Amino acid sequence: MKSILTNKQIQLITKRLAHQILENHINLENTVLIGIQPRGIFLSDRIVNELQLLLPSNKIFYGKLDITFYRDDIRGEVKLANSTSISFSTENKNIILIDDVLWTGRTIRSALDALLDFGRPAKVELCVLIDRRFAREFPIQADYVGRAIDTFPSQKVFVRWKENQQKDEVLLDEAPLKTTN
Repeated sequence: MKSILTNKQIQLITKRLAHQILENHINLENTVLIGIQPRGIFLSDRIVNELQLLLPSNKIFYGKLDITFYRDDIRGEVKLANSTSISFSTENKNIILIDDVLWTGRTIRSALDALLDFGRPAKVELCVLIDRRFAREFPIQADYVGRAIDTFPSQKVFVRWKENQQKDEVLLDEAPLKTTN
């Protein structure tokens, strides 16, 4: 396993992402942040905490979105759903979706479908910790990126968070490419 990001780098990236969001949404007046369940909420919780430090008197609208039943890659499987917590309308709001890794784009496509159940947004932006470039199956691109990396499809990216694995780090499994003769 190769280290992609350390604890300190993740802390710095989280602060940077929060500042970049504020550059484009000065006071978050018409902006909502939504973390994608299950792994995107670790990053979204931290970004929201940073924003609250930067704007202590502003109300930050923050929700968590489960996309389990909107996915197209789990048909026929029994999945245990996470919870969705969006206690506000997203109608005509600027939405910032937050997830840990952007790879094929299927998760984000599912999130976009799920979001429509809460209203028609004015705009949707995407914030990710890791962007695995060159592997998209859908034309989806992040607006805010912690780190962009190039990987082979056979490789796996592991994002570990203190909250569920006692340590913040991002690792790349450097599994060799399987070739067929």
